[in-house]
Amino acid sequence: MSDQGKGSASAGAGAPAPGSDTYKGWLFKWTNYLKGYQRRWFVLSNGLLSYYRTQAEMAHTCRGTINLATAHIDTEDACNIVLSSGGRTYHLKASTEVERQRWVTALELAKAKAIRMMNDQSDDSGDEEPASQSDRSEIQGTLKTLASKLDDLSTCNDLIAKHGAALQRSLSELEGLRVPVEGGEKIKAVNERATLFRITSNAMINACRDFLDLAESHSRRWQRILQYEREQRTHLEETIEQLAKQHNSLERAWREAPPLATNTADSPAGDKGSERAQKEEASDEDEDTEFFDAMEDSPAFITVAATDHTQHRRSQSNLSGASGGQPNDWNQEDHMSLSCNDLSGKELQPRRRRRSHIPDKPNYSLNLWSIMKNCIGKELSKIPMPVNFNEPLSMLQRLTEDLEYHELLDKAAKCESSLEQLCLVAAFSVSSYSTTVHRTAKPFNPLLGETYELDRLEDLGYRSLCEQVSHHPPAAAHHVLSQRGWTLWQEITIASKFRGKYLSIMPLGAIHLTFHASGNHYVWRKVTSTVHNIIVGKLWIDQSGDIEIVNHRTKETCQLKFSPYSYFSREVPRKVTGVVTDCDGQAHYILSGTWDDKIESAKIVHSSRGNSSSEGKQKTVYQTLSPKLLWKKYPLSENAENMYHFSSLALTLNELEEGVSMTDSRLRPDQRLMEAGRWDEANMEKQRLEEKQRAVRRRREAKASDALEEECDYDCGREYEGYQPIWFHKRTDPITGETNFVYKGGYWEAKERQDWSMCPDIF
Repeated sequence: MSDQGKGSASAGAGAPAPGSDTYKGWLFKWTNYLKGYQRRWFVLSNGLLSYYRTQAEMAHTCRGTINLATAHIDTEDACNIVLSSGGRTYHLKASTEVERQRWVTALELAKAKAIRMMNDQSDDSGDEEPASQSDRSEIQGTLKTLASKLDDLSTCNDLIAKHGAALQRSLSELEGLRVPVEGGEKIKAVNERATLFRITSNAMINACRDFLDLAESHSRRWQRILQYEREQRTHLEETIEQLAKQHNSLERAWREAPPLATNTADSPAGDKGSERAQKEEASDEDEDTEFFDAMEDSPAFITVAATDHTQHRRSQSNLSGASGGQPNDWNQEDHMSLSCNDLSGKELQPRRRRRSHIPDKPNYSLNLWSIMKNCIGKELSKIPMPVNFNEPLSMLQRLTEDLEYHELLDKAAKCESSLEQLCLVAAFSVSSYSTTVHRTAKPFNPLLGETYELDRLEDLGYRSLCEQVSHHPPAAAHHVLSQRGWTLWQEITIASKFRGKYLSIMPLGAIHLTFHASGNHYVWRKVTSTVHNIIVGKLWIDQSGDIEIVNHRTKETCQLKFSPYSYFSREVPRKVTGVVTDCDGQAHYILSGTWDDKIESAKIVHSSRGNSSSEGKQKTVYQTLSPKLLWKKYPLSENAENMYHFSSLALTLNELEEGVSMTDSRLRPDQRLMEAGRWDEANMEKQRLEEKQRAVRRRREAKASDALEEECDYDCGREYEGYQPIWFHKRTDPITGETNFVYKGGYWEAKERQDWSMCPDIF
């Protein structure tokens, strides 16, 4: 803390007393670990505490505002003040203990006043239309009139009770009389009291009528005011939502736009401008970066960049230094031992030239609601859908698309450190979602027994095989063997529900990955995918949930969080964060990025426990080295929007191959017709295939019924096994304990022999 700051931390001269409406003065505010406490001018007014860099900034720029009505005020030591509001924590420091006490007193009084004002506003929320002095006077007069009428009713009620009691006594005395003369006098008294009772009752009725008339006239006025406010609120919400959608569209268009200059060395001025823009976006106080406690739905940690002679001038937002998609070398400052200079391209060029285009998607219109309105609550796989909602790929091919960034696993196989390897595996698990950001069309449901192979052994070093092993529920088994040191297998069952406004897709099942050299065995599961605006608006996809990647050999883990998208959130859309920890729970790496663009890794050099938030949760502060790029999404090909937004790998998946199985998805006729743009013929062919599959299932069920009857009639009756996949069989996983389908071998040998006699005729 500088001497100049120490000398000017107290409240300014002539500042009002803490009990007044406005209180001003200098305080020190914590900014970050690099700059510590910085001197700021604070202004307390109307229950709001605002701060500025200088007093001159009050005219044009407010650096932040704290609402004391919802804030928690605490004191740490003789001079410190801690404010917690809206999930954020502010650390302030006064120059002396006396000055600190003055501020605390002023803050407590302002908080109490703000709470009273908020309660008064909530009580009078239906009466907030008046804006002028005349309107306020009119309402005050109305309230006084209503109060006066209410007093009249109370007085009449008391009189009625009094005269009613007297009348009751008179009647009781009348019953006990025997002398006619006395009886006449008593009857006269009763009549008098009855008359008084009637007069009082009439007065009460008239007062009630006046009260009701007045209340009804003003009630209609209040209803009109309330209706106007409701309409204004609805209009405001629609405007905000529309602005948010436009902002999202502009952001997406900006991301997809080609850069102005591809060679950063040729345009140093452009680099400076972009770096300056990043710095401006990274902080609301120019060079001062604020580090607050994380929000409740965010990871419970804060990251702070470490300082050294090579990183001191770097901005916090300029993390990777990889403009243009070229990542830095990991082998810096003992960050990681693996070199990853070549993430922007494939390691080997393919020997065969594969296609890079497919026929453009026809522009057919179809009313989605007319088809979906009778399908609410049903399983998606049981809904008969025309190909208009599909893309010309099957679910087996979409599963194979997980290998788009297989080179991450090739590099992970070469890692000597299992923690570095886990970072790359985590990046691979996130990369599988990058192709879904614009892919709102539904893949074809595979037929039972349908297969898909992807033999890229010569150019990419792996072989992949998928088979549809169950139809209800739909389940696919997948096995990949790479010559570059790894094997991946999974069985995915898709559970999906149409909820009217959105469609939830829940992939069930574990993904297994082993590395041959180290024996490391990783297991993780997929997150939930949600398709929004099913009925009205433009379709868009979001990924949300948590992924836990576990190395079952070393017990190291990686916790990934996919934050759900929100129009009103200040977070980066499609954000992913994660922490890599060892077997003892010690954090070593922080992962950050988005599932549609890139993932970065930062090595942790120091960690500490932060202060408790307003929810009582203690955050962990991680000090890290500068992040390094792990994975960057490949740009889509030209004219991708007319080719179903397919990636370069997806464009090749349905390309015809020689020697594939007769059950391969490439040979599915309705899918090929759709790819060729002949959608009407594809719809008819799809119905034929589905009816053929139903007929086969009915025959299978009939055989099962016959076998069950034979088993009941004879003790030696045969047992019907049902459908059995060709290339996969059920086994109990020793790690998860689940029973799933794993590859039993034989496919590639059958392909060598070109013997497909064991395959069913499904097409």
